[in-house]
Amino acid sequence: MSCNQSQSSGNAAQETPVNAVTNVANVALKDYGAEPTVLDIDAYTLSNDNFRTALWTGTLLQVTLMSIPVGGEVGLEQHNDTDQFLRIEEGDARVLMGDNKESLTFAQAARKDYAIIVPAGKWHNIVNMGDKPLKLYSIYAPAEHPHGTVHKTPEEAAEAEHQH
Repeated sequence: MSCNQSQSSGNAAQETPVNAVTNVANVALKDYGAEPTVLDIDAYTLSNDNFRTALWTGTLLQVTLMSIPVGGEVGLEQHNDTDQFLRIEEGDARVLMGDNKESLTFAQAARKDYAIIVPAGKWHNIVNMGDKPLKLYSIYAPAEHPHGTVHKTPEEAAEAEHQH
């Protein structure tokens, strides 16, 4: 047990976390960071219709939700100092990565329940290959977007990234 852990009282089923959300009807898409938070990530991801919504932003980690339209893509990008984990909750995708943007030598299909791990410095893109929006969440370490970020469209995201 670490010095920050406490011994369980055995009543875990009766405990209610401060920011716990277990009912889809109770989903409130906002940035909860950097407060202790427990939520149904599947329900939140599937409820998000924005291109990007920051769900939790801390000092060293960030969780964002994404909805990529049919035929759309995340957009070719590189995070030099940030590792990224993504998980697909709904849809079919093509994952592309490479050491430079002209040569994406890694290409892999991915679908619901697949994880995508992008090392810092890799160019990458995720393309929706399905017939419905691609729903995924992304974890950045450290945080990549400002607290409270909401981009309704890819164009809005591109404009914000240009200013960032």
